[in-house]
Amino acid sequence: MHRNGRREFLAEVGQGMLLASVGSALALDLGLSPDVHAEEAPARLTFGKLEPLVALMQETPAAKLQPLLVDRLRGGLELNELVAAAALANARTFGGEDYVGFHTMMALHPAYMMATELPTERQPLPVLKVLYRNANRIQETGGRTNEVLKSVKPAQSVPGKSGGEALRAIARGDDPDKMARADALFASLTLGSAEDAYNELLTLVEDGAEVHRVVLAYRAWDMLNLVGKEHAQTMLRQSVHYCVKNENPHQANYYRSLRALLPKLVDQYHLASRPLGARKAEDGWVAKMSETFFKSQPEQAADAAAAALAEGMSPEAIGEAICLAANQLVLRDNGRPRQEAPNKPVGSVHGDGIGVHASDSANAWRNIARVSSARNTAASLILGAFQVARDRSSRGGDFLHWQPYPRDDVRAKVTATDPATLLKEVDGAIREKDQARACAIVARYGELGHSARPMFDVMLRYATSEDGALHAEKYYRTVSDEFAVMRPVFRWRQLIGLARVTASEYGQPAPGFAEACKLLGV
Repeated sequence: MHRNGRREFLAEVGQGMLLASVGSALALDLGLSPDVHAEEAPARLTFGKLEPLVALMQETPAAKLQPLLVDRLRGGLELNELVAAAALANARTFGGEDYVGFHTMMALHPAYMMATELPTERQPLPVLKVLYRNANRIQETGGRTNEVLKSVKPAQSVPGKSGGEALRAIARGDDPDKMARADALFASLTLGSAEDAYNELLTLVEDGAEVHRVVLAYRAWDMLNLVGKEHAQTMLRQSVHYCVKNENPHQANYYRSLRALLPKLVDQYHLASRPLGARKAEDGWVAKMSETFFKSQPEQAADAAAAALAEGMSPEAIGEAICLAANQLVLRDNGRPRQEAPNKPVGSVHGDGIGVHASDSANAWRNIARVSSARNTAASLILGAFQVARDRSSRGGDFLHWQPYPRDDVRAKVTATDPATLLKEVDGAIREKDQARACAIVARYGELGHSARPMFDVMLRYATSEDGALHAEKYYRTVSDEFAVMRPVFRWRQLIGLARVTASEYGQPAPGFAEACKLLGV
């Protein structure tokens, strides 16, 4: 990138006043200039033409914000601009460091995609639902007075040193100033293309395998479709902050085997230098590989994925098998053995349920594999296989012996064949919170060859209206995404899982939803 181009990029993302302190010894180790040092207090990050709307979202209480946003939509503001501003407000406020905050950020693009599936007059509803949550959490944490992300000046990097490896080394270290140093290093990585910066970031993300780490990294990248790549540094810094903040001795010990296994498999199967294969897989291969991932220990699942890549199998087929294995965790789960919160009763599976988390993770790894370098594609699929196997075994439950929904005794009771009747019955099952019957009805509907769109519309209605314990939008998007690309023999399993989760989450209306309906007149 030319020097003028760099200055323009920095102006867009609000670069400025923080010169990160690196120190000579660490700089030599990491390939950074040894004379970088702390200079002044960081300046506020700003976002050009979107700044007034971003500031409004940070400064206005949730209850007062909705009428203002509806008025702006009626005045010509596009829904995608609204979501982009909300994402930047969230990133500036939380920087990937607040649990509710980053869950809300991860829900923004899924909510926007949900909006595209609704009638025009109802399209703002899923977005306004998430924006209410966003504004509420921003106010709870102090609004603009406690912003996490500030403007940062790039560190001077030395050619020949991998930025991703240097970033990972900073995160693993115990320097008290490592967040500032990671910020400065990542700022230098964003001086090139967003794609190159993302591939370097993934070296850090791939140092672990858990739901928030991977889904945040994918959703931040996905959000660039709305906010623009000129804001790549702001969006992707959230993952830097998440990984650095969550690195501690306990996590290092938890990931010790994984951190040794990934480079071992990449080297063993020569995946760093081997081009990705394109061998198409038959249905039976995908089913068998999915079963291998589901039943294996994490290390065995990772090895199976690496071996398949080495054999030239298509990354899409391997990713499909991982997602199918994760779906089994939704279908087989016996539900929460105890009430974990008022909105997570005994028997429920929504929210941070094992299957929902596993499915969102698998979908994120699969999507990262699609947009990253060959090396990161291989790493993402290896980690995706590792994680789904660990998810099956690490959070309790006898998934290998529990039978998947829909179970035979309930399936036998669903006898209708007419699509309208089945749609009415599944709506009733959801309202009765009858997970088993909802699954059986969707299974029969699919087996009869009826159109998926009306069934998705039923699920979309509740993914919009219900709270979902922070996960309704993401999981709806995971299912609709996977359904669209999975081969026909498997895809209805995704909608069956969504029916189950929808029945589980019903009965807890989302805060702000009723007001949004009233404001829109729907």
